[in-house]
Amino acid sequence: MTILEETARLVKGKLAAEYEAITVERLVIGVFFSGLKLSNGCAGLSYTPVKDVPEAVCCPSSAGRIFNPFKIKGMPAAEVLTALNSNEPIKAAAAIAALNALSAVCWEHGLTDDYRIQMDTDAVDVVRMPADRSVALIGAFVPVLRKLKARGGRWWVIEQDPRTLKSDELAHFVPADQSRQTIAAADVLIITGVTLVNHTLEPILEAARPDAEIAVIGPTASLLPDALFKRGVRVMGGVRVQKPDELLDVLAAGGSGYHFFDRLAPRMVIERPS
Repeated sequence: MTILEETARLVKGKLAAEYEAITVERLVIGVFFSGLKLSNGCAGLSYTPVKDVPEAVCCPSSAGRIFNPFKIKGMPAAEVLTALNSNEPIKAAAAIAALNALSAVCWEHGLTDDYRIQMDTDAVDVVRMPADRSVALIGAFVPVLRKLKARGGRWWVIEQDPRTLKSDELAHFVPADQSRQTIAAADVLIITGVTLVNHTLEPILEAARPDAEIAVIGPTASLLPDALFKRGVRVMGGVRVQKPDELLDVLAAGGSGYHFFDRLAPRMVIERPS
C-alpha cells in the first residue's frame, strides 16, 4: 500500500461516519498550487504539476484528464480520493489536496496520534543538518537552497529540470534519473512534497540510509504523517489553511506560495516522536 493509500485509510477510520458525508465545495487548479475546499469548511493544497500534463496545449486531448468541472462541486470527498495514485497529474493533485483537507478535519477534531504539531514554524529550521553532514535536496526548493549555500559543506540538489537552478547551484546538480547513489550516500535528505504528486517518494525513501535525517516539506506535505514516519521520515513540514475562500481566490488569480504563506495558510511542522 502506498503512503497516500495508507493515509486515506487512516483518515477514513478516524472520521468514521462523517467521512462519507463530506463533499467538495470548490476546487481551484492554479498555476503553481491547486486548492480544494470541503463542505465542512476545511481546505487543503497540492502542487500543480503543470509540466507533467500530457498534451496540455490541446483542449480536446486534455478534457478527460481532469475531474469533470460540472460535477466536482458536491462530489463525495471519498470519490476524489480514488485518484490518489492516478497517472493523470491534475487528478492526482486534486486528490492530494482533498486528502490534506481531510487531514485538517482530523486535526480540528483533535484526532492526533503521538506527535506534536508546531504552528508558525519553518520546517527548514527544524531539520538537523550541521556543516559536517552531507545533504541531498530533492527538488529545487529555494529557501533550502539559500540555507545550503550559506552553510557550505557537501550537498547536492536532485532535480528533473536543471533550468530551475542558478549558475552557482549547477555544480551541485544531480539528474533525477541518476540520483539513487546520491540518495543512499546522504546523511540528510530534504524532499519536496511534489514527490507525492509524481509518485516518486516511495523509491526515494527506500534508497535512503536507515540512519538518515529525512524531512518532507512543502504545502503538498500537509497530510497525516503516520505513513511517512513509518518509512523513516522524521520531519514533515506543510501548511494549515485558515482562510480557504481567500486562498482559493489567490490561487485562481495565479498566486503562489509567496502570496498565501503565513497570512492565509500558516506553516506547520510535525516531528516524529523519539
